[in-house]
Amino acid sequence: MSTAEVDERRVMLAASLEDVRQRIAAACVAAGRDPAAVRLLAVTKTFPATDVALLTDLGLTAFAENRDQEAGPKAVELAGLRGDAPVHWHMVGRLQRNKARSVVAWADTVQSVDSVRLAEALAKASAAARAEGLRTRPLDVLLQASIDGDPARGGCPLPDLPELADAVAGSGELVLRGVMAVAPLGSDPAKAFAALSDAAVRLREDHPGAVELSAGMSGDLEHAIAHGSTCVRVGTALLGGRRLASP
Repeated sequence: MSTAEVDERRVMLAASLEDVRQRIAAACVAAGRDPAAVRLLAVTKTFPATDVALLTDLGLTAFAENRDQEAGPKAVELAGLRGDAPVHWHMVGRLQRNKARSVVAWADTVQSVDSVRLAEALAKASAAARAEGLRTRPLDVLLQASIDGDPARGGCPLPDLPELADAVAGSGELVLRGVMAVAPLGSDPAKAFAALSDAAVRLREDHPGAVELSAGMSGDLEHAIAHGSTCVRVGTALLGGRRLASP
């Protein structure tokens, strides 16, 4: 990109970021919550590392990807562009067990743990990565909840969350941080997030440290914040329509 194009992109991202932050703040005021209690996670899938670099210049530090094959190289590229930026990477997409070893090499947090078998694979991969010096601490994880129980969309059905939470909490390589979910397509997001919030509250009775509730995206973040979301995952409203990432 030319210098002029980079400057134009920076202005666009700055304006979008301000709009998103205003939406978050307004939703928090409406819900009687402190805006500082809701983190913005920028979903950068299909966007190049140069966009992530510009967002770090604007003060963002948390970024999410949903495909390991795209995220790993992007994290490496960003390190070359902004090596001093205190960036934290989150995996939010469906994850196969055979990708666990690759994911723990770049992700600080995996938000899409939806089965005991996946948790076991991530724990094993984290232990190996720490032994090899690729990680310095256990892996933070969130349980991906399926609000409607549809297995085609991934996620752990709400009634099965306690068993999965116990498995994660019993691992010395995984740290249970909370719950993540996507409102089912065609559903009433307010009702969906209300059900998720109730499940998260029950989960914290046995796992009080699982305080993160990752819910809400570009189209429904207000509903999620009204029902206790502590982390909104925003892509389109921040970066615009999807495009191919740089190689």
